[in-house]
Amino acid sequence: MGVIMTLIDTVPNLSVVDLMNFNEEFTLVRDTTATVIPAGEEQVLPAGTRAVISQALGGTVTIRTDSGLFRLSSKDWDALGAAAQSELNAVAQAAESEQGDAPFSEEQVWEAMKSCFDPEIPVNIVDLGLIYDMQVAAPDADGKHAISVKMTLTAQGCGMGPVIADDAKTRVEALQGVSSAQVDIVWDPPWTPHMISEAGRQKLGLE
Repeated sequence: MGVIMTLIDTVPNLSVVDLMNFNEEFTLVRDTTATVIPAGEEQVLPAGTRAVISQALGGTVTIRTDSGLFRLSSKDWDALGAAAQSELNAVAQAAESEQGDAPFSEEQVWEAMKSCFDPEIPVNIVDLGLIYDMQVAAPDADGKHAISVKMTLTAQGCGMGPVIADDAKTRVEALQGVSSAQVDIVWDPPWTPHMISEAGRQKLGLE
C-alpha cells in the first residue's frame, strides 16, 4: 500500500468521503474487533476509543484513531453509536436497492467488484486497476455460474490483500446467478499507478 499512501499524502481530495461526510469525532460505545490497516490483522478496540470516520464505501467503514487506521465491518457499526449506525445502514440499503433483480450478466459481476474498496482511499478495486482477469463459467444445471477472478494488490506484502479478496468473493457470490466465486491474488504483472482507470484517475485528481 506504499504507493497509495504516497498518493494520499500528495493529493488533497483523497480524504473526502464519497457517500458520507463525517467530520465529528465518535467514541466507541463498546469493545469491538477491527482490522488494522494496512497490516490486515484483527485488533480489539476498547469502548471509549475516540475515532473519526475517514471513509464509508462498499459496506465497510474506515476509522482513524490515535493509534492508526482500522476497518469496521457492518456488523460492528453499532459500536459507533445508534445515530451513526442508522445513517450507515441507510446508505448501505440505498446501494443495495440500486442493484435490482436484473437477469445475470457479466456486467453484474464487474459492478459487484466495484462495490469493493481499498480501505485507505475512495476508489474501488476495479477502477484502481487491481482486477486482472474475470472468467464466467457456463451455467450449471441450476442455471448458475462459477466465477473466477485474478486480482493483484498495490504492493506485495500488503496485509489487507486477503481481506479485500474475501470481500470481492463475498459480493460476487451474493449475486443471484452465481454458484461460487474464486478470487486469487497474483503478482504478474506488478501493479503500477498507470493501471488506474480514467474514472479512478479523475477521482484521485490525477486528470
